[in-house]
Amino acid sequence: MKKIIFYSYLKCSTCRKAAKWLTSKNLEFQLIDIVKEPPLINYLNLALEQYSEDKKRIFNTRGKAIKTLNLDINGLSREEIIQLLLGDGKLIKRPFLIYEGKKVILGFNEIEYTKQLIKG
Repeated sequence: MKKIIFYSYLKCSTCRKAAKWLTSKNLEFQLIDIVKEPPLINYLNLALEQYSEDKKRIFNTRGKAIKTLNLDINGLSREEIIQLLLGDGKLIKRPFLIYEGKKVILGFNEIEYTKQLIKG
């Protein structure tokens, strides 16, 4: 059985949809509130490594929290990004899923979830 850690936000419809999908596939997961408990530094570093081509992918760019900051994300250092994300879970793209402690999936895409979690 694959170990899945699922960072979610209760008010996020995409998170609810992803959780429902995981449950429908009988995949067990550890649910963590991303606002109360942002992902651990090692998971944020893993996400930054995986999405190094586009740092913005890690951010919830549609949310109010990021818009009020008016940041040039690409101009930030890795350390600055991590400190920002640790400071406010609403800045992080969600859902933020980690499986086997080695792979991060940002957002919810049924095809990617199937490819990574069922067939992978």
